[in-house]
Amino acid sequence: MPRSGPPVSKKALKPLPKGFFKQDTLAVARQLLGQWLVVPNADQGQPGIFEIVETEAYTQDDPSCHAFNGPKGRGAFLYESPGLAYVYLIYGMYHCLNVVTEPHGRGGAVLFRALAPVWYPGLAVDALTPKTAPAVLRTHGPGRLCKALGITKAGHHGIDLTSSKAPMFLAQSSAGSVPDGQIVVATRIGISKAQDWPWRFYVRQNPWVSVP
Repeated sequence: MPRSGPPVSKKALKPLPKGFFKQDTLAVARQLLGQWLVVPNADQGQPGIFEIVETEAYTQDDPSCHAFNGPKGRGAFLYESPGLAYVYLIYGMYHCLNVVTEPHGRGGAVLFRALAPVWYPGLAVDALTPKTAPAVLRTHGPGRLCKALGITKAGHHGIDLTSSKAPMFLAQSSAGSVPDGQIVVATRIGISKAQDWPWRFYVRQNPWVSVP
């Protein structure tokens, strides 16, 4: 279950700074675990808060990354400002949410693979599991979390995830990043290249992880 559960006001939610995303992508992927994705106006102006529990790292040196061929095509966006949302469609039907990383001019991103609900207006989330959660909280998997939260390329690609005024943003959790001892390092899922690279990170024994 999420390590941090009490509701907090929108004013108390502090976005992660842009400098956080200028770090090495692998460092960002690890340090995002335990932090929050906030949907400011989830219901009647109240925020929905989700803990990040699974991520994958991608960089310009990685043949499975959209930035691998340099700053051209859709991969050009990954060389832009760190902290922006990179949303794309796979299989013509599933959206995937990423955040741009690395300093400007170097391509990289972190894919959000799973979120655990911390608080959602009108719902008691503590006893929920991915199997018992209502549709809006089925956030165990990159495509599922985008569907549950209504994240689309048209509505969210390019937004600043370091701004509390954005449709959603990344915030510092009350507990901070997950300690290294609670992080599992594994290979990534659903890719055809660099399949053996250990660039997936998830919170040990968290039920919301998409593939333990």
